[in-house]
Amino acid sequence: MTPQRLGILLALLGMLLFALNDTLGKWLVATYSVGQVILLRSLSALAILALMLWRNRIPLLPIHRPGLQLVRVTASTAEVMCFYFAVAVLPLADVLTYWLAAPIYVAALSPWALGESVGPWRWGAILLGFLGVLVALRPGGGIAPAVAVSLAGSLAYATMVLSARALRATPDTALVFFQTLGAALAGLVAAPFAWVPTPPQDLGLLALLGIVAMGGHLAIARSLKLADAATITPIQYTLLFWGILFGWMVFGDMPDGAMLAGAAIIVASGLVIWFRETRARRRALRM
Repeated sequence: MTPQRLGILLALLGMLLFALNDTLGKWLVATYSVGQVILLRSLSALAILALMLWRNRIPLLPIHRPGLQLVRVTASTAEVMCFYFAVAVLPLADVLTYWLAAPIYVAALSPWALGESVGPWRWGAILLGFLGVLVALRPGGGIAPAVAVSLAGSLAYATMVLSARALRATPDTALVFFQTLGAALAGLVAAPFAWVPTPPQDLGLLALLGIVAMGGHLAIARSLKLADAATITPIQYTLLFWGILFGWMVFGDMPDGAMLAGAAIIVASGLVIWFRETRARRRALRM
């Protein structure tokens, strides 16, 4: 098997693991508070990350660009908390639809945050993406609190992506360790206010939640080393397929017509942005 094909398979596996993580998380927040879920999930992930850092001799200090690292950790902590708050109320596919709008926000903010140029085609795709978000929001009925939390979470995720682009010098494992540590500290503060006694089997599921998420991160990180980002990026939209499938199988949820139409527009917009970025990158390499 060629490295390119193996990278594609690992990316597909990573998206599947993320979808399983999201489904299990939605199941658990029906019983446990968001703070408790995030705390126990993060502790299991930190144990694995600490072992990886030690085995690969990856230093955490000195911290590269600490101010920007703090912005990223804050955004990633807000993102994971918003996700679990939203998924406790909304269907899984609905929440994932709002999250998949993040690349649109990244493209819209990149001229100011990263100094990247955005041409008319990409601006058109960005506007199309915002239209998709409006369609998914079903304008006229008001915005429910859980939907507002979803939008805030997707914006936090976009901030995390933008900051990660500016922190390329920091090893991936260290970046994930810092964001997981931030989530653990937030969970440590929030969990005592609504702590529920955890039987051993649920404690195992909460630990598994962190392990599955770590597996997804590792699969995606490895896929990007085996295949180019232009090949891997569109695979992220398979997450929506898994979200619809698992949401229907496990929770009996099925997106309505407006949500499906909005999701289709958002995916189309993201693919146009990806196509234009890929062309611009290839053009720059030829010069």
